[in-house]
Amino acid sequence: MPNIKSQKKRVITNNKANEANRAKRSRVRTAIKEYNATLQAGDIAKAEELLKETISLINRAKSDGIYTQNNASRKISRLSMALDKARA
Repeated sequence: MPNIKSQKKRVITNNKANEANRAKRSRVRTAIKEYNATLQAGDIAKAEELLKETISLINRAKSDGIYTQNNASRKISRLSMALDKARA
């Protein structure tokens, strides 16, 4: 534990940010799992709705710095390709 007051505060703020980032990342992962489960069940209409919501969550996480541009784009691409395969 640091002795300097500003560093003590930095530890606290870093922990708060870490918790928030972890929650956002978890929300994205949960949305992706729900989307994949819907796709496996064969409900294309619901999967299309979930895709929009999931892409929105991924983009918000990207803008918050949780995911890099390439990582977010790769996730979105994979989700979109899965929907295209399910349609065919």
